Amino acid sequence: MAQLSAKLTELRDRLRPGQREIADWNGGRLAVSAVPGAGKSTGMAVAAAITIAVNQLHQRKQLVVVTFTRSATANIKSKIRNHLKDLGLPAGGFTVQTLHGLAWTIARAYPEFSSIDPEAVLITPNQAHRLIRSTVERWISGNPALYQRLVEGTAFDGEETERLRRQSVLRTEILPAIAATVIHEAKSSGLSPDDLVEQSHFSHDDYQILTIAAGLYEQYQEQLQLNNWIDYDEMILSALRVLENPSIRQRWQEQCFAVFEDEAQDSSPLQTRLLEMLAITPDGEQQNLVRVGDPNQAINSTFTPADPVFFREFCASCQVDDRLAEMHLAGRSSEAIITAANFMLEWTNSLWEQARPLSHDSEIGAKNLPSSNLGALAEPPFRSQLIQIVPADDPQPNANPAPEGTGLEIHTPPDINDSIARIGQRVINLFAANPQGQAAILVRTNDQGKYITKNLRELFADQIEILEVGESDRRSQIPAEMLALLQFIDRPHSPDNLKAALSVLMQRRRIPSQDLNRLAAAPEQFLYPMSIDPQLSEAAKTASRFCKSLLKARMELPTYQLITFLAYTLDYEQTELATADKLSERILQQTRENSLGEMLALLGEIVSSEQFEPVDADGDTDKYTKAQQLTIITMHKAKGLDWDYVFIPFLHENMIPGNPYVPQQVQFLGGFTLAEVARAQIRSTVHNHPIPDLETAWERAGALKTAEEFRLLYVAMTRAKRLLWISAAKQAPFVWSKPENLQERPMCPVIPAMMRQFPQAVVSDDDAVDF
Repeated sequence: MAQLSAKLTELRDRLRPGQREIADWNGGRLAVSAVPGAGKSTGMAVAAAITIAVNQLHQRKQLVVVTFTRSATANIKSKIRNHLKDLGLPAGGFTVQTLHGLAWTIARAYPEFSSIDPEAVLITPNQAHRLIRSTVERWISGNPALYQRLVEGTAFDGEETERLRRQSVLRTEILPAIAATVIHEAKSSGLSPDDLVEQSHFSHDDYQILTIAAGLYEQYQEQLQLNNWIDYDEMILSALRVLENPSIRQRWQEQCFAVFEDEAQDSSPLQTRLLEMLAITPDGEQQNLVRVGDPNQAINSTFTPADPVFFREFCASCQVDDRLAEMHLAGRSSEAIITAANFMLEWTNSLWEQARPLSHDSEIGAKNLPSSNLGALAEPPFRSQLIQIVPADDPQPNANPAPEGTGLEIHTPPDINDSIARIGQRVINLFAANPQGQAAILVRTNDQGKYITKNLRELFADQIEILEVGESDRRSQIPAEMLALLQFIDRPHSPDNLKAALSVLMQRRRIPSQDLNRLAAAPEQFLYPMSIDPQLSEAAKTASRFCKSLLKARMELPTYQLITFLAYTLDYEQTELATADKLSERILQQTRENSLGEMLALLGEIVSSEQFEPVDADGDTDKYTKAQQLTIITMHKAKGLDWDYVFIPFLHENMIPGNPYVPQQVQFLGGFTLAEVARAQIRSTVHNHPIPDLETAWERAGALKTAEEFRLLYVAMTRAKRLLWISAAKQAPFVWSKPENLQERPMCPVIPAMMRQFPQAVVSDDDAVDF
């Protein structure tokens, strides 16, 4: 026992202030607000291991750790297990799940209370999904007056061609967008169609947006029940219905010692309610809930119901009880980068303060910004928490590394092509000087990433190893590999199926390279040779053994375990295993009979549609942060990663913060998009604010987007460890689908402010020629 105590003390001493508050937690609520690079996951993993050890947790009394993504789940699970191993303890007493995974576990265990049919099929509806299309058509049929008002819109002269055009736009674009947006927003906020109907009485816009939203939502729910489908939001609602039963709730609470939540800023109100319910002790005396997050890295709120306001409110309520810990110390970046990120945060908040009275005369230049509507926000875009460098005696190695050059470079090249050329030459020189260096280009859109990749490969040919993450995601072969192996298992005597399976095994280096055509020509002789058949080579015998093991698994394993078995057979690494897990779970949830034929049909649909997104592993350094590799990745996907050298080009006003965009074809309704108006009105309901009119709701939608775009830039800047290279070319395209159409483009408004604040970082065109 004394030895374990000493190991626990040693483990805790590795942590920084802020991290230690989590490790010292001994019950109750705790909010942890952390800056980028502060080591949230590191602190949580250590705290979890200490909690498990001190409280002797076991299978029937577990610590529940909840994360936002599957990749984060795999990452933190691995860290906790390693800590427990170092402590000499078994790797048990805890579970790590995503929020939806946890909800599904609860709902599936009690179908009689969750109202979920065990044979219900999971869907992931989007604007183009047939469920949404059917919902729209049914709503139109049942609401001719509201639909006709939308058709008339503004400036309608009754001309038949224009009527048909408007009807087409409404059916295929506007109404599907409203449905996809409001249903997710309302359900994740715990609002029913009846709630929206009630709130619509307080709305006075001409189109009756909330009434339309309620009708679409109601039709959608009816379609779900009719087809025995469920969606991800329904999982959370179903789990909450289960926990409304006192005896079941107590049973789960008895098994749950505490809940640790990572990335808490990304939780919706409904998800938070589920965690809070689980975290209450069975006697109801205490809520054992630790929520760790960074509201300044909330970059999903414009397309999910997550809102940093909710986590801020939790932090404020915990602060009243002296239960708020703040992680200000961060060792990821050099001091120059931290100073630049802190300046951007304070500059943006000061812009918001000046916009509060909607003044257009500020020095910052609010009159030139779409962000002049920032005053419509109830909170500033950022929480006032500045990043601080760690002290010299920091227990974690390599903190606040020395900068490369000045650490911050600001470029204003003549055009985007010059930006790309500068980046390429700079990367070559950096890698020559530092063979272990890591570099990344962070882009706002995938179109930008494709353009940069194409040009860099043309300019520098084989001089730079490039990984475009969007490209690698598109090329994910896991569903196709599973389909090939399962088709062989289903029909092993088909030469085509056999060859396809052997090709997968050979590409994955599970069998030696050989002539597959020869083996596939006679499947029976290859799989079960007779004594009179020609002898197989040693390579062919290895291949035959692998194939027979696949067929044996078909006989011995349940169908739903086959994909997991095949993933291990192919020796997938951590990220690929997580992706195979995701694929297996999706198929299990979307099949009714659990038969191989049904599984093959669904897999074939997934492969042909190319709509399956692989799991990203935050800790997958081999893939994204490999030395001597230039990774091209979007700012959203870069969250959770870091590199020695980070390049952020194309920082123009039309990209960050961007302008609220109303497509020409929908402008017959006015200068706004109804989906975003509906979202703003629903959020006002959630926050108990008066329902805004059309113009005010659109202004709030624009303010929310502006705030999130600046937070996204903040996330991108804080990925850099030794060099942050940013640029805003004088000429750039307005839309990246036509990158050759260069025009004078205003730079992102924070760039001139940074150039004034950090003149030593500004690189002239002459200086940029050669590094």
